[in-house]
Amino acid sequence: MKQVNIGGVPEHFNLAWYLTLKDGEYKEQGINLRWQDYYGGTGAMCKGLRNGDIDIAVILTEGIIKDIIDGNPSKIVQTFVQTPLNWGIHVANDSKYQTIEDLKGTKAAISRYGSGSHLMAYINAENNNWDLEKDLNFEVIKNLDGAVEGLTNGVADYFLWEKFTTKPIVDDGVFRRIGNCPSPWPCFVIAVREEFIENHPEDLKTILNIINNTTEDFKNIPSIDKTIANRYEQKLDDVQEWLSITEWSQELIDKKTVMNVQKELFALNIIPEIVDYESLIYKI
Repeated sequence: MKQVNIGGVPEHFNLAWYLTLKDGEYKEQGINLRWQDYYGGTGAMCKGLRNGDIDIAVILTEGIIKDIIDGNPSKIVQTFVQTPLNWGIHVANDSKYQTIEDLKGTKAAISRYGSGSHLMAYINAENNNWDLEKDLNFEVIKNLDGAVEGLTNGVADYFLWEKFTTKPIVDDGVFRRIGNCPSPWPCFVIAVREEFIENHPEDLKTILNIINNTTEDFKNIPSIDKTIANRYEQKLDDVQEWLSITEWSQELIDKKTVMNVQKELFALNIIPEIVDYESLIYKI
């Protein structure tokens, strides 16, 4: 049986993978798909793809586009979540900062350079007309636990992370959310190492067919809201709100979207050049 390694964040977006793995759907097709949680997010997964620790990643669109341009030997094969990611802007509960404008020139906690939390700090700064050189400072905190520690201890001042994932931390009075910053594009794509695409195209098609069959009908799974609430320790009404605004995709990301992402990243000096659509994607 062929072993295939896949990585993603341990968040509600990826429950469909857990359900298909639990049901043994990949093993029925002769594929031993091994899921790995990446608490460090996109930056850590980019490293995993480069090192060959994983063959496939469910990863933030802007992060993998940046890393492929930087030399990651992978390609985007599909959009996974079509809707934008709604990033909450968080401070410690007892922080003196009350508004986004108060954060100008302070220190953003980021999981690592090149991560979503890093790139979205730039988007937030641009949205608020900050000076990108003078008004942005960073502290690497590795993951969500690191952010809790960093903001509580004052080594960083604010942190961008998906707002429903951090909602329990806000409800517990650890973080305070002072604003939101939606990503200007579909949030998650599926990226695959070129070596795997070349050598195992049929296995890749099988994996995508299985996950797409589940995401197409995901919202109609009986009691899916209760399953998510229990598994991810979230309030049922928060989960229902999240489900109402989230759409999955079974299609390849289109050229216009990829170009929009690149234009934004290039304007922010996050990527050195804008590359051809074909050098970032692979059409199955």
